[in-house]
Amino acid sequence: MNIRKTFETDSYAKALKADVLKAYTLGGRHCAVLSDTVLFPEGGGQPSDSGKIGRANVTEVIHQDGEIVHILDKPVEVGPTEIELDWFRRFDHMQQHTGQHLLTAIAHDCFGWATTAFHLGPSVCDIELSAPKISTLQRYELEEKVIEEISAARPIRVSWATQEEYASMNVRSRGLPDGHRGDVRLVEIVGLDVNTCGGTHLASTLELECVKLLSSEPIRGGTRLHFIFGRRVRERLEAHEQRNHELRILLGRPDEGLAESVELHLESEKEMERQLRHAGEELASLYAKLLAAQGGRGQGGLVCHHFENKDAAFLQKVARNLLEADSGALAFLTAEKNGSGFFSLAAGSNCRADVPSLGREIASILGGKGGGSGSGKQFQGKFSSLGNLGEAVERLAASFPKP
Repeated sequence: MNIRKTFETDSYAKALKADVLKAYTLGGRHCAVLSDTVLFPEGGGQPSDSGKIGRANVTEVIHQDGEIVHILDKPVEVGPTEIELDWFRRFDHMQQHTGQHLLTAIAHDCFGWATTAFHLGPSVCDIELSAPKISTLQRYELEEKVIEEISAARPIRVSWATQEEYASMNVRSRGLPDGHRGDVRLVEIVGLDVNTCGGTHLASTLELECVKLLSSEPIRGGTRLHFIFGRRVRERLEAHEQRNHELRILLGRPDEGLAESVELHLESEKEMERQLRHAGEELASLYAKLLAAQGGRGQGGLVCHHFENKDAAFLQKVARNLLEADSGALAFLTAEKNGSGFFSLAAGSNCRADVPSLGREIASILGGKGGGSGSGKQFQGKFSSLGNLGEAVERLAASFPKP
């Protein structure tokens, strides 16, 4: 089967006419094999292209059993067709992948750092370098040298070498793919680097436009360096500018004062949270004292109360304070907040109530669910409606051991 790979010979080809040689479904996915394609299949750290085959969208392109298989969102028929490339995505990949070659060459030649891995992500790319650590100053120096080579407008060429020719050449490579046969594809940044690669690349370093080395982190004894080239730099800068514009309006400060203003707001928020927690503790203690004073009136030590706009944590605080004041009491507390209902059933240390059994009954009556503590003195849960609250209270009153 004579299959061409135009993406290997012309990275700028955006469309072509070819034949669908095979069309089938595999694992619920529509697949097609073509006589030629401009769509790059995933490999070497570069994601696959997307585009169209006829009216079908190509969602993925992969190598499978020696063929280039196009994964589609709808079936196609065997026969002549037109293939169209998503050029916006392709050119972005060309910028990032070519940028990686340039970055790799300069990192090795100027700093002695070899590239051991490459990942072209949807928003940020990274390479792993054989550097135990990269300082901020080194990152800036590396970035400046890359910028110099971008401005140099070095031509980038694709060529092929036989296995014999390749063996005698000084080529930068992380190794050929397992089972590789035939000639070797080379990508050259003229005067700077020759690398084995099957990916798509620019025609000149000038098309990289610009670079930003974002950050680095230690990994597997080396360093992972995050970077972006070209359009991604401009898009990231635009996003930062828009974000800063919104922050300037919200905080009423210039860019230089945004971090300080946010820090002050965060400190103020933390202080407010501390004050609210303290106020919550005091309120829970006051409620506990009030309920303890009312406890036992006709219900033999059973204390019941419903709170509005309170949560499960508040119920626990009230119950804890209440039972510290009256160790013989049984507290049944409920609350509602933001459409959710909470209940807590807790017994003091001298209370003989069977809290686990009663808790399960109460949860069933309220149409909710919950669980108990290891001590057997607490049961808490959630419910959706207070419609049966009266029945729950009656059940507890009937079962609570009288003094």
